[in-house]
Amino acid sequence: QVQLVESGGGSVQAGGSLRLSCAASGRTFSTYVMGWFRQAPGKEREPVAAISRSGSTTYHADSVKGRFTISRDNAKNTAYLQMNSLKPEDTAVYYCAARFSSYSDTWYYKVADFGSWGQGTQVTVSS
Repeated sequence: QVQLVESGGGSVQAGGSLRLSCAASGRTFSTYVMGWFRQAPGKEREPVAAISRSGSTTYHADSVKGRFTISRDNAKNTAYLQMNSLKPEDTAVYYCAARFSSYSDTWYYKVADFGSWGQGTQVTVSS
């Protein structure tokens, strides 16, 4: 099972930017679909973005489309979430997740689709 470690969270003002990173252990990173999720206090964990094994196809939730971009570097075993134009409602703990896939261009976006999770990183956006 792949081990995931997120970094890059912090506190920013509305309109600011952050880039989250998710470093994965092991030599099979390129066989995993990667996803980013977030959970605000009192709310369920929700999908933010996902990227296929090859990086050729992506999913972004409507709430972040046009502001956030998911990417990956298979040579560095790392997935990223670039977050621009941040809003106070983006405040949450952000988690990266991984799921093995036999297909290079498929992505998944449901919490239940992913079996490996990082510990989370806090993102706080002030108005």
